[in-house]
Amino acid sequence: MEFPTFELPTWWLYLVFVLDLVIRIAAIIVVPRNRRPTAAMAWLLAIYFIPFVGVVLFLVIGNPRLPRKRRRMQRQINQYIRETSEGLDFGTLRPDAPEWFTSAVTLNRNLGAMPLSGDNAAELISDYEESIRRMAEEVRAAKNYVHVEFYILQSDKTTDVFFRALEDAAARGVTVRVLLDYWANRGKPFYRATVDRLTAMGADWHHMLPVQPLRGKYQRPDLRNHRKLVVVDGKIAFTGSQNMTDSTYNLRKNIKRGLHWVDLMVRIQGPVVASIDAVFLSDWYSETEEALTEDVGLFDVAPGPGDLDCQIIPSGPGFEFQNNLKLFTALLFAAQHRVIIVSPYFVPDEGLLLAVQTACQRGLQVELFVSEEGDQAMVYHAQRSYYEALLRAGVKIWMYRRPYILHTKSLTIDDDVAIIGSSNMDMRSFGLNLEISMLVRGEEFIEQMREVEDRYRSLSRELTLEQWMKQPLRSTVLDNLARLTSALQ
Repeated sequence: MEFPTFELPTWWLYLVFVLDLVIRIAAIIVVPRNRRPTAAMAWLLAIYFIPFVGVVLFLVIGNPRLPRKRRRMQRQINQYIRETSEGLDFGTLRPDAPEWFTSAVTLNRNLGAMPLSGDNAAELISDYEESIRRMAEEVRAAKNYVHVEFYILQSDKTTDVFFRALEDAAARGVTVRVLLDYWANRGKPFYRATVDRLTAMGADWHHMLPVQPLRGKYQRPDLRNHRKLVVVDGKIAFTGSQNMTDSTYNLRKNIKRGLHWVDLMVRIQGPVVASIDAVFLSDWYSETEEALTEDVGLFDVAPGPGDLDCQIIPSGPGFEFQNNLKLFTALLFAAQHRVIIVSPYFVPDEGLLLAVQTACQRGLQVELFVSEEGDQAMVYHAQRSYYEALLRAGVKIWMYRRPYILHTKSLTIDDDVAIIGSSNMDMRSFGLNLEISMLVRGEEFIEQMREVEDRYRSLSRELTLEQWMKQPLRSTVLDNLARLTSALQ
């Protein structure tokens, strides 16, 4: 039995050829514009090897910027805060700041950061559940308002103490405002129970970066608001790396593997609290178009019980530049003696990698803390692809032992400057996530950081170049492939 044969018309083949050619030429014109060379090359390779799939992916996730309207709103609120805060008294600064520190502060300010403020107190809290209890205690003492913003916010057994504190505050007439990331929470454990509980208590809550095209809310779907912060009455604030959820994130795969997250939060008093509140209010304005700066008395600041100089640096796709990346790189080049980096996801761009290698070559002691266990396969393997270059440069790599995920994000420079916040040192945090970082100058704060770093070191094993070079070929291949895909931004 013979089956009929089908032949495509010649004109159809010509059409496909012409369309493919047009896509390739257009890609050369469109893709590299205002994009890092590595990211541009990765996108061009994707489009050239898989033209039609590559184009669809580029149209969906190829634009790392927020929509024009949101960027305009970000500029408006930034300008308002800058003009309002200019010339205000933000406490007495510590004397004898090194020139490089003053230069870094100026860099941050020019990129959209808040003013440097003095007379601040900052207490590190490294116990996961203790930090939640401490936040709950401050919420219970609230008199006027509570601002809550978390990438992941879940009402579960561990966080119940915090949610009960919110309920008590709302019942007393305290205004409770809550922001939570859209994609990080929808469809996750306890999502419905969480938002129902917020609604029932009377909290004014909103999603951050919602993808709801039918409601006119759309941007690149993998953009995230990764910030974590709590502000109580403009007097006390918390920020850092920890989400408001159980240390397993309530995910079956994590529970099955016995994974628990290790984080670091900081409790803050002093004028810098107003800067943290300003970040919340800018996000609130972006999501609701409601300006609250005058309602909360944003810059009615008072000295705190400490002597730390602090500056808040917001970053993300709403800003013109990669604020956090520029700061990290500047500090690495400024360091004179010692650099300690703690980052669960360390996937540097060329400039940051060069800064780390150069620090070693200048004779500095450079240490990097990462997790022995990975929770995100692509990022985990992309990170591993840098280990050989780092070890050969002289970086001492500490692997925090499984089954714990070291989720802290911090950087200490010499013995008097540190950064703590929500920002990883990877491409996502540099270009796609909204992040918050706090720059701190003060020996007493560095002493707290050293205690935390020493504890991490005692719970880690050192990775040597000799050990690393024994990795099987299949691991090297996976690492290198993941490294290539990490540039697709």
